[in-house]
Amino acid sequence: MHFSKLVFLSLWRHRIRAAIGSAGIAFGVAAMLSVLSVVLGAIGMFEKILSTDSQYLVFEKNVSDLFFSSVPEDQVAEIRDMDAVAQANPILFGIVSAPDHPVITCFGLEDADPRLRDADWLEGSLQEWRQSEGGILLGSRAAEFLKAGSGDEVPIGRQSFKVAGIIATANGFEDGGVFLKLSSAQEFFNRPGVSSIVAIKLKDDADGDAFRNAVSSRYEGLMALENEEFQQSYSQFRILKATSWAVGVCAFLLGGMGVANTMLLSVFSRIREIAVIQVCGFSKPQVGTLIILEAVLLALIGTAVGFVVGLGILELLQSLPQLQGYIQTVTSPWVWLAIFVTAEVTSIVGSLYPAWYAMKIQPAEALRYE
Repeated sequence: MHFSKLVFLSLWRHRIRAAIGSAGIAFGVAAMLSVLSVVLGAIGMFEKILSTDSQYLVFEKNVSDLFFSSVPEDQVAEIRDMDAVAQANPILFGIVSAPDHPVITCFGLEDADPRLRDADWLEGSLQEWRQSEGGILLGSRAAEFLKAGSGDEVPIGRQSFKVAGIIATANGFEDGGVFLKLSSAQEFFNRPGVSSIVAIKLKDDADGDAFRNAVSSRYEGLMALENEEFQQSYSQFRILKATSWAVGVCAFLLGGMGVANTMLLSVFSRIREIAVIQVCGFSKPQVGTLIILEAVLLALIGTAVGFVVGLGILELLQSLPQLQGYIQTVTSPWVWLAIFVTAEVTSIVGSLYPAWYAMKIQPAEALRYE
């Protein structure tokens, strides 16, 4: 019998046990894909918020979260006047609440911010918002779950604001957020005269290093980072990524234990069969390879099922009104490859002891085994 055919036949003869082992790997794949998709999707959308029409970010040094960063408005004005700077847009981040919606992202912006200029205005206009007294803008998804339209009064925190317009953006956080004028946001959050960050667009990309050095030397409490550099070094992003990988690896460890248990039980139940194939000419390395290949096949099946289940979970999450816009599917080939490799390595490691045990079986004793 051909070696590969024997692998399939062995799994088919113990298909229920094999299905349980493969299900463990499928669970790990689905968990890792789902968690990574949610986390990396959220990080990606927040990165787009920060990098809209900008190249550098200026923020306070040594802060754990940008929501706690403070850039004084007089320093914003000085940065804006630098020769290398074409555009400087301060943003104040905050979290607000509304009835039945305890967490809504809030953005305090100047009316010249490019995200407002580039947005699709569904109701109202930028000019109307500029002229309104204390008016707010709603992202289209926020308008939907708050059941509000232009001209309506919306309770935000302990205050009520009149909706001056509704905008649609491609970013889930922005589309589900509330926009206040920067001065109104500073008053609302009791942070007068400060912004969380300043998004900088330079006149010439070649002036980047000089601009960064100028900010560091002139302002002791501030730092400037290029968008890509910020995304790689920001502690919250690193923590979220590390947490998502840790959750996925733990799920895979459970799957690997399931494979190990499945293969070990398979070896125990096939002691006489293993003895027979050894008598028929199979060497001990071939017996061990047979067990490992069975585990690899289980992992391949489990990985395929896990990818399908994971994508199904993501589609389900995307269809939930409460989460619409916040979930995106990971399409990076490196993530898919990492999940695939992790599944295979986990299964192979889980099969090493069963393979070693099978190689120890002595045909003469095993044939008398009951």
